[in-house]
Amino acid sequence: MSVFPLPPSAVEINPKWEVVYQDTSVYGVVGKAVILECGPTLPDMYIWSFTMPGTEAIRAVVYDLGKGQRIQQLAQTLGQLTVISNSAAVSIENLPLAAQGLFTCQAFYDMEQEPKVFYYYVHLTVRVPVSKPYLLMSDVSPVEGSTMWMRCNLENGTGPIQYVWQYETRSGNISAFAQGNTNIINVTNINRNHTGWYRCVASNAVNSESSNRLWLDTIFGPDIPQIDVTPYSITERGYSALERETVSLLCQAQSNPASQYVWFYNNSQVYTGPQLTITKILRMHTGDYACLAQNTYLNTRSKKTISLTVYYPPDGSPSCSVEAALNYTSLRLLCSWPGGLPSSSLHWTGLVNTVNTNTAVLLPSEGLNSNSLFTCMGSHLALKQSIECSTRTYIPPAEPVCFAYVTNNKQYLMLSCSWDGGAPKALVWWEGPDGQAKGGEENSNILILRYGTAHSGKPYTCHAKHPLLVQTKTCRLTLEAPVLLTQRRVVSVYEGSDVQLTCNLRANYLPVSEITWFNNQGVGVLDTSKYALLQTSAWANLTVRDTDETQDSGEYRCSTSNAVGGTEINVTLVIKRYPMPPNVTLVKVMYNSQQRNEVELEWQVENEGGGGWTGFILQHIWVSERPGRRGSNNDSKQEMEARISPPDWYSNIIQDPEVRIYTVGRLTSTVTYQFRITPVNHRTVGHPSAAKTPAEPRYNVYPAVIGAAIGGMLFAAFLTALLLVFIIRNRNNNPRLHDMLFGLQHSQSRENINFPEDELEGRSEGGIEEIGGSSSPGPTMALPRAASPLTTSPTSATPATSQAPPPGDDNEPVSVTITVKATGS
Repeated sequence: MSVFPLPPSAVEINPKWEVVYQDTSVYGVVGKAVILECGPTLPDMYIWSFTMPGTEAIRAVVYDLGKGQRIQQLAQTLGQLTVISNSAAVSIENLPLAAQGLFTCQAFYDMEQEPKVFYYYVHLTVRVPVSKPYLLMSDVSPVEGSTMWMRCNLENGTGPIQYVWQYETRSGNISAFAQGNTNIINVTNINRNHTGWYRCVASNAVNSESSNRLWLDTIFGPDIPQIDVTPYSITERGYSALERETVSLLCQAQSNPASQYVWFYNNSQVYTGPQLTITKILRMHTGDYACLAQNTYLNTRSKKTISLTVYYPPDGSPSCSVEAALNYTSLRLLCSWPGGLPSSSLHWTGLVNTVNTNTAVLLPSEGLNSNSLFTCMGSHLALKQSIECSTRTYIPPAEPVCFAYVTNNKQYLMLSCSWDGGAPKALVWWEGPDGQAKGGEENSNILILRYGTAHSGKPYTCHAKHPLLVQTKTCRLTLEAPVLLTQRRVVSVYEGSDVQLTCNLRANYLPVSEITWFNNQGVGVLDTSKYALLQTSAWANLTVRDTDETQDSGEYRCSTSNAVGGTEINVTLVIKRYPMPPNVTLVKVMYNSQQRNEVELEWQVENEGGGGWTGFILQHIWVSERPGRRGSNNDSKQEMEARISPPDWYSNIIQDPEVRIYTVGRLTSTVTYQFRITPVNHRTVGHPSAAKTPAEPRYNVYPAVIGAAIGGMLFAAFLTALLLVFIIRNRNNNPRLHDMLFGLQHSQSRENINFPEDELEGRSEGGIEEIGGSSSPGPTMALPRAASPLTTSPTSATPATSQAPPPGDDNEPVSVTITVKATGS
């Protein structure tokens, strides 16, 4: 509440008895309390009235005319109005905005005496405090470079109102960046630094209020990415890393919202994300790495490319060598370690007063010892330790070696000279007759001559030079025509055997072409069933198989040549025949059966104790066919051939010289043959024996007679047994016959026969057996009659002699005659 006191002169009346008027202004706040003064002292009477702004009507609010205060109904619209005791001042609580206007207090003093009248004009201004403002932005996510506005809105507040704009960083620092009496500001050229918290503060004469903060998010980017390489190693071309290290590439690009990152290796996408890590990086990973940053909100992108070089050491270790220099009077030490990135660093150790170019050092050979050692050190960025190599100088341990050979097509003669070993290598060159020479080459040299142009008997000299030696070494070749040798110039063997002819090449400097054999007909020999060749470059042996006197005897020639000339050697082969074997005579040629299909032969050898044969040739020939013989399907092949063409001798070879008897089978019985035998001594065939025709087998009747006799005896015994069984079974019908054979019934000289079988078994089995079947034709003979079985004891198993009949028996004995037919086969 604000009260402005009246001056003391306001209570006085001017001499002209006029009313005093006085204006005051009072400020109040809505909802608060305010006191309106009406003079410094309590008047006798007062009247408070109110005039609304914009009107002229005066309406009473409260008055006191000496009988107490009277508050009017209008006062209810002006707040909670009360009169302060002992004064005419009015207090208004919970001041409404409707109370703003002109309050007039009419005060009357000394009413009983000379009255005094005062008019107090109180101008009440009701002020409204500012409400809590709220901040509005045209774009809470503006794009960098664009324009936006901010507005601070109030619902209530009496002006004038002041506006202050505040900015709060991420760290919490607050600063005012604008102020004024307007509630809106424009921000041009927005950038990323405008991102942060914003609020507005509104102030008037009553109070000050601050809005809630509002986040301004500036959209921007992405900027050009920044690539950080770990471990950090920069070169002129970019970045470098050591092979098998772990390398990390971190890409960062300012952007809102945050960027999306894509990595490219040599224009090929390899990874998505801000950090690309390569574990155990290899040399193949050398190249360009590009980071692409993308703002997906703005659909913008930026890119940055770096070059990464992977350093790697050379493979293996340094290589040291030594070579001749300055016409083989000095040495040049060479050290190399190819490969690697960057190139390795090389230097020779322990050398002074020399021309050193790191990889090559020139040394005079004078004074240097054989087996001197030189060391080269190699280092590289990718290796923690240096690596060394060493080389030694030494003279070749052996002497130069020379030899000659011919090309396969016999176009060139090659003279080769070599001096192997040594460090550095020796220089080798050829010198020959008539300018046939060749310049120097390292370690070996080949002089090429056209075939046939070499000089016979003249030396070709090879020279060899080494830097550690003052003198030059040499070796020589003297070319000569080949010389052939043989073990025997005349070779003799028996025919039928294999013989080997030898041909050797005497050693010389010049190699020869292939050694060739020619047979006794002058034809070159190849490997066949007749000839066998076994050869090398220095010799050739010819084997003649299964020699024959007429075909293989003669001169055989061994021949060869080289680039200088040719030569040959003759070997005489003599084939000897085996002596004539002794004569042989056939002593037996006979069919061994009536079938005439096998012939048994037997022979004798003249002067058998003298030897001289190895086997026999047994031959037979078809002479003629028996009358009435006609060919059949069973004829042998020989017989069929004999009918078509003149007959020929067919041979059987007998290789066992001890055989004297032989049987020829599978002959045709209707054919007449002749046989002969010829002795053989290896390949010498003797004279054949006289041809003989097989004799017929001798006819022998003795077996037939014996067979017929035995058959007759068996047949007679069988008939006698049948007769006895008949008499026994019919003794009642023919008792006389029974008694005649067996005598009286009680005679003790006979035995009772109860069964026919007993009688049969007791009979004699004597007689003659018939030999041959009855169907076979042949002569018939009668054999003597056998003893009567009636005079034989039943128990006797053998024939008995004739006996007298028992006493009292008058019957005659029965005689049986048996006729037997005997046939011969």
